[in-house]
Amino acid sequence: MKYNPIKKILILVTILAVPGFLYYLLQEKGKNRYKPLAIYGPKKVASTFHTVRGKQIPDTVYHVVEDFKLVNQKADTLTWENYKGKIVLLNLFYTNGPGGINFANKAMSTFANVYEKNTMIHFIGLSIDPEHDKPAILGEYAKNISANAGKWDLLTGDSIQVNKLIKNGLLLDALKVIENGKAKFTFSNMFVLLDSQHRIRGYYEATNQEALSKLDDEVKVLVAEELRNIKDGR
Repeated sequence: MKYNPIKKILILVTILAVPGFLYYLLQEKGKNRYKPLAIYGPKKVASTFHTVRGKQIPDTVYHVVEDFKLVNQKADTLTWENYKGKIVLLNLFYTNGPGGINFANKAMSTFANVYEKNTMIHFIGLSIDPEHDKPAILGEYAKNISANAGKWDLLTGDSIQVNKLIKNGLLLDALKVIENGKAKFTFSNMFVLLDSQHRIRGYYEATNQEALSKLDDEVKVLVAEELRNIKDGR
C-alpha cells in the first residue's frame, strides 16, 4: 500500500505538534483551568473587594469550623492553634461502637500511614461519646489503631462543646439514644476534609470505597492548592 507523501508530512507534523500543544495547555492555560475543591457550608458576600485583571470582585465570607478546646488521648489540651496552617482530615467515632474498631478508623489508619511523613496533613478522631471516652480510654483505644498523638489526635471534652462543634461547625449529625440501659449513637459516618483556614472542602462516606478513593485524590488537590497559596503569599 502506497502513502501520499503529503499525507506522510501531515501525519509527521501532527505527531510533533501534539506534545507541544499539550504542554501549552497545561503550562500556559493551567492556572486558568485549575479548579479548586468546593467550599461547603453557608456563605455570604462581604463588603470588601479583591481585584482580578483590573476588575473589582466582591469577597466571599465562607463558613469556618469554630475554635475548640478539647483534650486528646494523652490528655493534652488542643485548639485550632495546634493545627495552624495544616490540612485536617476528621471523622466521628466512639469506642463502644459496634465491632470495637469501626471501619472509618481502619480507613483513617491507612491514610495516616500514607501521609505519615507529610507535615501538612493531620488527622482528628472526634468522640461523640465524651462522657465515656475520657483520655485514659482513648489512650488504650489509640494503641489498637496506632493513632499517634500529634499526628492523629483522638479528641474528647465537654459534651456541650463537642455537640456544638459537630452540629454547628462540621454540619454533621450525632444522635444519642438509650437502649436496654446502654448508649447507642446514630451519626454521620463521614470523613470531613478541612483546609488550613478551617473551611470544609469535602465530605466522604467512610464505608464507600469509591468515596475513599475520591478522598485520596482530593487530599492531593488540596495540598497543591495550599502550596500554591503559600507561593502566591495568600
